[in-house]
Amino acid sequence: RSNPYQASLLRDSVRRYLQLPADQTVLILHAKVAQKSYGNEKRFFCPPPCVYLSGPGWKLKQEQIKARDLGETGFRVCGYMGLDSMGSSLLETQKLSFEEQPDAKGFSCAKALYISDTDKRKHFRLVLKLFFSNGQEIGTFHSKLIKVISKPSQKKQSLKNTDLCISSGSKVSLFNRLRSQTVSTRYLSVEGGAFIASARQWAAFTLHLADERCARSEFPLREGYIRYGSVVQLVCTATGVTLPPLIIRKVMKQYAMLDVDEPISQLHKCAFQFQGSDRMYLCLSTEKVIQFQASPCPKEANRELLNDGSCWTIISTETVEYTFSESLACVREPVSPVPLIAALQLTGGGDVAMLEVQGEYFNAHLKVWFGDVEAETMYRSPKSLVCVVPDVSAFGSDWRWLRYPITVPLLLIRDDGLIYSSSFTFTYTPEQSCIPGQQVLSDVPQDSDKLLDSIHQEFTRTNFHLFMQT
Repeated sequence: RSNPYQASLLRDSVRRYLQLPADQTVLILHAKVAQKSYGNEKRFFCPPPCVYLSGPGWKLKQEQIKARDLGETGFRVCGYMGLDSMGSSLLETQKLSFEEQPDAKGFSCAKALYISDTDKRKHFRLVLKLFFSNGQEIGTFHSKLIKVISKPSQKKQSLKNTDLCISSGSKVSLFNRLRSQTVSTRYLSVEGGAFIASARQWAAFTLHLADERCARSEFPLREGYIRYGSVVQLVCTATGVTLPPLIIRKVMKQYAMLDVDEPISQLHKCAFQFQGSDRMYLCLSTEKVIQFQASPCPKEANRELLNDGSCWTIISTETVEYTFSESLACVREPVSPVPLIAALQLTGGGDVAMLEVQGEYFNAHLKVWFGDVEAETMYRSPKSLVCVVPDVSAFGSDWRWLRYPITVPLLLIRDDGLIYSSSFTFTYTPEQSCIPGQQVLSDVPQDSDKLLDSIHQEFTRTNFHLFMQT
């Protein structure tokens, strides 16, 4: 643990942070697969990897830099993105220039990244390096693994090989490319609560498989892999805006195939028919998203003729989010590696309860905090930290009066005071049984020390429960 003086100062800082969090978040969106380039042809990643900067901490950092007379230009964020095999050479990466959006988020994308045929790997990661324009390094951030494919599979997909299949509940991107021209690419996106076709930004949509036997208003969701002919629902992950129930169709030579029920594969051409409609399909017209009525095929009843704007390419996407706060620390080192918590594992109970924090990018300079209480922490590996669960009395004398569960946020704090927040919380749950022959009062008299002591003794015999906020 930290020494008592440092711990006291740090605890005051953590309390101020919990009252007014000033987080800085780096969000990376990218496709789950990438098509390999061959020879001189460069197949740029589509959709292009995007980076969003959000959180009040970026503005606070700007004010701190201004206070040091570095001027506003010292705050401007710039970056470079490349493949993880490229080393540190900035010549092999793409420079990112961030622009502020109406929602105050910074946005940039890497439109010219590709993987050549000389790279024999089957998987790789993207590497993002961020700097302030005064030269100060912010940190290095990695994407999730990306699978390399040579070209979209034309074979019927088998569920025995699920690498390229798309499962219900996963995230996808949809784009339309007229006459195979890169400059004509439009991405399905959401702006102002409405669906649009954007040439600049793309949205990730959660693709849900629905139960066709139920009424449209109920729309219960199912697990499994998405197949052509299934009823699905597209939900924007950022805004929650949802399209009506759709039937996903396979597209071949601009025809929607009505009798195909095979699993959907990465980078397949598909169309989305509005359920219950008369051949109406999701379609784009320049930047607008409209409905298009397909024409029946007179020779083949199992086909319907579409226009170019109704043919979409589908691809799975990934997101990775890094959150930190420099607001209360004098940080001179990069914030990376930013730890990511994936799961919590509790062992033991009472005075010897131990919590294992599982995830990625851990190091020996991190301590686990339960709200504003530091826990004795042991570094096990880059994927595991183990800590002793603090007794509930560590939260102060006021806590011992309470008879309901106490939930505290779980933080990781570096030894220089840098705070890494998480979506995880820890809950102390008191035993529900009362002391025999004694009634717990809703209003505790100030002179009832014996009653308070008895409640405190019972309360400290707690059960622990873990909660993860999705």
